[in-house]
Amino acid sequence: MKSLLSAVALTAAALMSSTAVHAADVEVIHWWTSGGEQAAVSVFAREFDASGDKWVDTAIAGGENARSATLQRILGGDPPGAAQFNPGRQYEELIAGGQLLDLTALAEKEGWEKLIRPASISSACLVDGKWWCVPVNIHSWNWAWASTAAFKKAGVELPTSFDDFLAKAPKLKEAGIIPFAIGGESWQINGAFGVLQTSLLGLEKREKILKDKDLELAKAEMPAVFTKWREFKQWSDEGAANRNWNDTTNLVVTDQAGMQIMGDWARGEFGVAGKQPGVDYACLALPVDAPTVSTGGDIFLFPKQSDPAVEEAQLKLASQMISPRVQALFNNAKGSMPVRDDVDMSLADDCMKKGLEIIKNPANIAEDAGRWLSNDTTGQMNDLVAQFWSDDTMTVDAAVAKYVEILQNAD
Repeated sequence: MKSLLSAVALTAAALMSSTAVHAADVEVIHWWTSGGEQAAVSVFAREFDASGDKWVDTAIAGGENARSATLQRILGGDPPGAAQFNPGRQYEELIAGGQLLDLTALAEKEGWEKLIRPASISSACLVDGKWWCVPVNIHSWNWAWASTAAFKKAGVELPTSFDDFLAKAPKLKEAGIIPFAIGGESWQINGAFGVLQTSLLGLEKREKILKDKDLELAKAEMPAVFTKWREFKQWSDEGAANRNWNDTTNLVVTDQAGMQIMGDWARGEFGVAGKQPGVDYACLALPVDAPTVSTGGDIFLFPKQSDPAVEEAQLKLASQMISPRVQALFNNAKGSMPVRDDVDMSLADDCMKKGLEIIKNPANIAEDAGRWLSNDTTGQMNDLVAQFWSDDTMTVDAAVAKYVEILQNAD
């Protein structure tokens, strides 16, 4: 018996040693800090840890802050194992500088190009025939979130368009409800402005302005957008200036506000609060007779490492993030849509189902403006729209002139 126990102990020790050799810590930088976001990112961490390696979580509030920290770490020679970015031009210099792990062999083995849809999502990571990142979701800005109880209290139906909302806003205010919830961060303000722009102009004109930099079209069409946007301000509240996005969403969750324009990541906040779509809140793609979704979202890139064990773990993490099981679990928690359509979406709620139905028609897809505009140009747009929102003395003509100037000088 003693001999048998010794053999078992030696075998266990050998297995533990083997596991220790192959296990690796992978530090992951991301900006998911709200309740709904933390519930989603924990899916990645839990699944990765179960594989024998270790997810080391570095959460930094604010996308710009997290991306800046990642870039500083990479340039300083201390790169994290993985980092969250948005699809677009934010990481093009890292690709050009050869600082990212090439995922092409893994992607070809697993057939990423065939299973990731729409093509505008995969093209964010498939650059010059090589894969440099992993798309993990499809996020759309083009949503309005409405409190069912708030509109019922005001005695009006849910809005069918942004003009319809503005017509009903006085009733919400009379009922003691904040009609339009918005926060003070410039990206929030410009994001909501962009949703209104898409609704008013349509996809073709939007693309000509933002992608093709059609200055004459911008001069002709943008005055109406800025004019309509100013109408929304009178229905916001004084606390907007100091609020972040999820606290703003909470005003709708708790029926203190009627509606918020925010990306579908807001759905995670309703989920954490135990709210049900179609019962407690509505997810509105406005106008309802011409709904659109934008193909933004999140990607993870993997900076090069000197340790082969970490590189092996990076590839394992990349594979897991795109796997059917993790795609289903993560996106149900996050409020986003999966990047592949062969996953079990039996747990999908009515809001996700609505988004998946809209995206079936390519004519409904608005490509994310971040694919066309650099970080610098996007930052200038954010600042302009936020200034116009906060400064009532800024005229529509002045705002349009500055908008055209930014487009003209865009890199």
